[in-house]
Amino acid sequence: MTITGATSSVDWKLAGRVGRSVAGPDPLVDSYLSSSLFEDFSQLTSQAESLVAQHTGLRAPGFARARVLDRHEWLDANLVSLRRLLSPLLERISNKSSRFAPLQTRVTAAEMGFLLGWMSKRVLGQYDVLVPESSDQDRGDSVYYVGTNILLLEKKFSFRPRDFRLWIAIHEVTHRAQFLGVPWMQSYYTGLVKEALSHFDPDPRALSLAWARVVEAVRRGNNPLAEGGIAALVASPEQQEGLRKIQALMSLLEGHGNRVMNELGQKHVVGQKRMAQVLDARRKRRGVSAIFSQLVGLDAKMRQYEVGEAFVTAVELAAGPRALDTAWRGPEFLPTVTELIAPEVWLKRVGLSVSVS
Repeated sequence: MTITGATSSVDWKLAGRVGRSVAGPDPLVDSYLSSSLFEDFSQLTSQAESLVAQHTGLRAPGFARARVLDRHEWLDANLVSLRRLLSPLLERISNKSSRFAPLQTRVTAAEMGFLLGWMSKRVLGQYDVLVPESSDQDRGDSVYYVGTNILLLEKKFSFRPRDFRLWIAIHEVTHRAQFLGVPWMQSYYTGLVKEALSHFDPDPRALSLAWARVVEAVRRGNNPLAEGGIAALVASPEQQEGLRKIQALMSLLEGHGNRVMNELGQKHVVGQKRMAQVLDARRKRRGVSAIFSQLVGLDAKMRQYEVGEAFVTAVELAAGPRALDTAWRGPEFLPTVTELIAPEVWLKRVGLSVSVS
């Protein structure tokens, strides 16, 4: 990667090297088993897109394009997205001259590479919402599948490959339908993220104050990592408000994605119930990986699935299978963090009547 302009405050080449080291080799990338991935996902992504459109009513323009990646390719794709997202923030950081700047570029790069390298060993699929913002060729059509991780789970748990792959594809094209099938969703999401980043203070003193809050939280007997990891700890009051909006949105989208994935899976995927049990147990893994998940905020993300899916389920049971369509009308119709755990409050606010069985 060429390091230019504002993003010179991160050594991106170092981030890539660290990430590849953590990701390790792809154990099945040259296996005969991998040859079926490209053809299968090309077909199954199209099938999933049709199923999701019929089930949700959300129809994204164009057609989803399956991209089967190895761990290193997934890492590279996400480094590109991070550079795009963080560019304004990194420009502000680079403008603050410091005799520690050379060290900071390497420390930040190492941290970023380590995180993405670790995640590359766990991610199965991804829809990258940042792609359509600046890629004329892609237009948000690409859906990523990390082939090695999928093959490893299929082999370990004896999943039927095409069924497992269809199930994963349903989840990812649901996210594409959410962001492109709801006209305002992509710009609203990226706006929230950019707004949160705009309030970030790169002054090292801000980090010192954040650690002071950590110490105080521990003294009170609280877990300071439970609600979003390190990112939440260093957030200013302005950022905290923005993070709550992002958290609420992502809880809804992840929960809706899981709900659609499982409802369609029950009808079209053989072995879906066991697949769901395996992935749920995988998310709740304990030990060193659990501690790291807390540090980087992935535990909070896992709770997004649970809270969001419970909300969507409750709304559908109370007001009908298409009641959630109301949330796609505009940002003002989205549930707040509080409403996610009290769906009846959201139903009342948006004027949905509760069905009486």
